[in-house]
Amino acid sequence: MIRSLLFAPGNQPRRMEKAFTLEADAVILDLEDSVAPAEKETARRPVAEALAKSAAVRRCRGYVRVNAMGTPYCFRDLAEVMGPGVDGVVLPKVESAADLHAIDWLIANLERERCLAVGAIDLIPIIESAAGLTRVERILQARGLKPYSGTWRVRRVAFGAADYGHDLGLSPSRDEPELAHARERLVLASRAADIEAPLDSPWFDLKDAEGLARAVERSRRAGFQGRLCIHPDQVAQVNAGYAPTADEIARAERIVAAFRAAEAKGVAAIQVDGQMIDYPIVRQAERLLAALKGAG
Repeated sequence: MIRSLLFAPGNQPRRMEKAFTLEADAVILDLEDSVAPAEKETARRPVAEALAKSAAVRRCRGYVRVNAMGTPYCFRDLAEVMGPGVDGVVLPKVESAADLHAIDWLIANLERERCLAVGAIDLIPIIESAAGLTRVERILQARGLKPYSGTWRVRRVAFGAADYGHDLGLSPSRDEPELAHARERLVLASRAADIEAPLDSPWFDLKDAEGLARAVERSRRAGFQGRLCIHPDQVAQVNAGYAPTADEIARAERIVAAFRAAEAKGVAAIQVDGQMIDYPIVRQAERLLAALKGAG
């Protein structure tokens, strides 16, 4: 389970160092939006050093967000940052399966060249435009790498609501019903591609903790597993909001135990807590418990 992914600007060493000491499930050192064009080239080395230095002691995953494929920075971002301590790459503004194929090929060759395990580096595409959302099913079916390593490069996708809204000329209200269609499609496309549940967009109003809480609850109920964070103060709230409650865990355990006992007797439909339980509900409970086991 990845509940929280905290961005830290790649040109600010102290903020990068601090980010790894917090409780985020993953830290994303950013070379894109938070770094001005004049500093993009010089930020690469500090990012690579921060990821390598923290690898042995950090408790979270370490990612780098490179610049988009259509920029003059993307290739050198990968070439100069890829190395020890990099758990994954976040790729913004993905708009086609060709983008993923190209990045997958580059990462695979850098892994081989630098004696890294081929396929170990995760790739998270961000969908943040009309073109990207329109093609999201084909994008996620690309996934990358399986024939070479036995694993998929793309295990989850993220939503970039701000850029998506700008692209469509939307003015989302506080509860963001204007973006519901995009979120629904990302959840559906992720399930159809048999990858993990998607990651939701950052919450940008840093003074509106109540709004963030409502957004997290909506997001989790809608099928997202976690959220991108742009401030350390958001991490604890996001972690708590996307984690299953004690009651949900206990209920999942009751469902699985009761159904296995019934199945051994040839019964495939039972009641638990007054609700009819069959295979789809059991599989959902099993996925929750499996995610918890993996997180532990």
